[in-house]
Amino acid sequence: MTSDLQITQSWRSPSSPLPIVIIGCGGIVNDAHMPAYRKAGFTVAGVYDIDIERMNSTAKRWNVPALTSQDEAMARQHVVFDIAVPPEHVHEVVRRLPEGSIVLLQKPMGVDLSDARRIRDVCQDRRFIAAVNFQMRFAPMMLAAKSLIDSGAVGDLVDLSFHFNLRTPWELFPFLRKLKRCEILVHTVHHLDFCRYVLGEPRGAYARTVGHPAFPDLASTKTSIILDYGSRTRCALSINHNYEFGPEDECADLRIQGTKGALRVSLGLLLNYPAGRPETLDYCTKDQPWTSVPIDGRWFPDGFVGVMNNLQRFAAGEDPELVTRVDDAYRTMTVVEACYISDASGGTKIPD
Repeated sequence: MTSDLQITQSWRSPSSPLPIVIIGCGGIVNDAHMPAYRKAGFTVAGVYDIDIERMNSTAKRWNVPALTSQDEAMARQHVVFDIAVPPEHVHEVVRRLPEGSIVLLQKPMGVDLSDARRIRDVCQDRRFIAAVNFQMRFAPMMLAAKSLIDSGAVGDLVDLSFHFNLRTPWELFPFLRKLKRCEILVHTVHHLDFCRYVLGEPRGAYARTVGHPAFPDLASTKTSIILDYGSRTRCALSINHNYEFGPEDECADLRIQGTKGALRVSLGLLLNYPAGRPETLDYCTKDQPWTSVPIDGRWFPDGFVGVMNNLQRFAAGEDPELVTRVDDAYRTMTVVEACYISDASGGTKIPD
């Protein structure tokens, strides 16, 4: 019976966690990485950023060492390197890391597929144990959804859709103005990654990504995507970050339908970001009505705890699989690239 299911919402901690050195001290480090590591009891051995004022501010706020240079940061031994820099700088940082390093790379994996390939090759050539921070897989409500799917409670998946209608405060992320690619690369990449996680590799992608007058300096802020999973499974993403007419009609929903049941998730963090709203998960089966699963934790910071737990446990031989390993993350970047190729090629012309 589905009522007897063991629904997982967290990832086990490593037995002997290594200290963490963070390179990059931007908003996401202060909003998510540091709160996550403090909650988990990880030791942050130091932080470094080329912006000295920002680095010192982060170090003071969290009472951790500020490192004098990138060379000092990379000289630390028996640590995990958390690379939290903008996508265009990931490769230049990664190629300087010591051989055999344990590394968590900020998502996305570079600015495009060519960049992702260079990053992957460096990680392989230098024998890194490396994961990419697709931490949405580890958010409590997403772990719970995955455990329901893996249990067989909802049967074979036949429909998956993300539907977002909300306002994202893009003004909090000024570095995005420099990017030729925006919405799919830095946001919907998470949701494409989750599609792959539960449905496997798509055969193809149809996509259109567009901007909005409120953010003329951003390449795009709204996206429609269809992933091709054959003739039996529909997979669609409708993402609007520019809804400006109040909370009544806002949503950030994931809905999954199977042959035996269905589930729905609200990604509450994205509603009124960064304060967010509650994250929820409900499911039903053909023999059980809709049931709410109490969610213990939030995407931020708990998803960041989970991805670091998995990396450290894998490095220590405690986990058999590195869930967001670099070569798997590269496959997500191939889907991102397919979406941009589809967007550039345009839709089928309407016949006369």
